[in-house]
Amino acid sequence: MDATEFRGLIGRLTSEIAGHPLNAELAALLNERHGPGSPSYSELLAACRAGIADGWMCSRENAGIRYGRVVKPSDETHGFSVDVVDMDNIAGAHHHHPNGEIVLNLALTPGALLDGRSAGWGVNAPGTAHSPTVTQGRALVLYLLPQGAIEFTKAP
Repeated sequence: MDATEFRGLIGRLTSEIAGHPLNAELAALLNERHGPGSPSYSELLAACRAGIADGWMCSRENAGIRYGRVVKPSDETHGFSVDVVDMDNIAGAHHHHPNGEIVLNLALTPGALLDGRSAGWGVNAPGTAHSPTVTQGRALVLYLLPQGAIEFTKAP
């Protein structure tokens, strides 16, 4: 899987959710259709592993966290950008979600938690902020950001 194929994979996913409010209902829908055990979850996990192995995904590193923006917002992705972060029992940089955030915990260690949630999808509403934290192992974290909007801030 190369970057172009990955963007197409994301485009198919975002076509289902474009225009949907970023809320708990969306998280439930994503987990039902694309959660752990589903073909699409397996495809996303395999694509991320391949992208990392090929060096175009998670190509940056800071303070023990590998990360990178792999898809910029475009019409093909319905205005969403994609960042993928490789985290192992660590807290990431505090940030604010002006337009919200859709997040997928692709747990590499069985039982790895992202912000206390097991593998699968979560949604952070517009205006929320946090320091994403992976505990109990290692996870790849895939972020869908409407219009690519994210503001790195200091933790309160």
